Amino acid sequence: MASRFPSPVYERRIARAAELAAAAGVAGLVITPGPDLAYLIGSDAQTFERLSALVIPATGAPRLVTPRLEVATFAASAAGDLGVGFAPWVDGEDPYVLALAGLPSNPVVAVSDSMSAGHLVPLMSATGTAPMLATDILRDLRMIKDDDEIAALRRAGAAIDRVHARMGEWLRPGRTEAAVAADIADALIAEGHTVAAFVIVGSGPNGADPHHEHSDREITADDIVVIDIGGPVDPGYNSDCTRTYCFAAPPADVARAYAELEAAQAKAVAAVRPGVSAESVDAAARDSLAAAGLADRFIHRTGHGIGLSVHEEPFIVAGNDLLLRPGMAFSVEPGVYFDGQWGARIEDIVIVTDDGCEQLNKRSRALTVLPAQ
Repeated sequence: MASRFPSPVYERRIARAAELAAAAGVAGLVITPGPDLAYLIGSDAQTFERLSALVIPATGAPRLVTPRLEVATFAASAAGDLGVGFAPWVDGEDPYVLALAGLPSNPVVAVSDSMSAGHLVPLMSATGTAPMLATDILRDLRMIKDDDEIAALRRAGAAIDRVHARMGEWLRPGRTEAAVAADIADALIAEGHTVAAFVIVGSGPNGADPHHEHSDREITADDIVVIDIGGPVDPGYNSDCTRTYCFAAPPADVARAYAELEAAQAKAVAAVRPGVSAESVDAAARDSLAAAGLADRFIHRTGHGIGLSVHEEPFIVAGNDLLLRPGMAFSVEPGVYFDGQWGARIEDIVIVTDDGCEQLNKRSRALTVLPAQ
């Protein structure tokens, strides 16, 4: 990532992570490159065959175990400002033993879920124990966004809204989904994203596949088109917003189904507030569509958390009794899908507030009619 938060933000996060490790009864956390490392020290380093890891003992000072040739990369993160100790190593040394230095014999450690098997297996051999997932320990830290994170998510929401506002520049009959997707990807960068993380252009029957990306199918004048797009803005926080488009007034059955979808999405957003369960928000959307006879057309969960990862906790899904708290950020994105015909989805990112939620996406949720020429 091109920028990061002020270093004291990361200092607080590392201290809290150590407290949570102690409370979980593990000797420490071993965090390799990925979203957890970005959260803890603001580093966008990548995972290679040589081990790089932030080790946060339950008691004691954190340190970075990294190949000597990667020291400069990590020194540019918040770790360099915070005085985190470096434990550099060179080829021929055992970095897994180095990572465990100072920890008890046969320690139970917690590892980031982005750790590759190539590092996990030798680390397990060095500890002699099965690790835990750091995800379970860092869950609350990552789920409850602080003011800096919320500000970044607001910037991401505004940036993706600007891209949707320009959809008429590229989306029109006669063009392929792939051509439209390429223009959208360029616009994501132009409007403030550091990269186009994903671009879904699902026209006509392809819109009935929620995870369709884009193809060489030529868009036609009577298509319903699902556009689901997003990516990170500095310092790595993601947008994710879906709107559905057409080029003429839709047939009556499509208009009715879409109106029910719009109502279901609004009911789910209205259900978001502190103290309610994640599954109750899912139920608000699902029950609304079921009452309209569309239960079997809604084939995925209502939402997912968002932040440094596009998909993270909390998941807004049946069976998740997690109670919502202020600062949680997630999507609300019910959809309806008619195999071989068309599909539609409406997606906003919301932040749980003290008395409800804030919708970060402001564009109209109606089925938007674009010019056909």
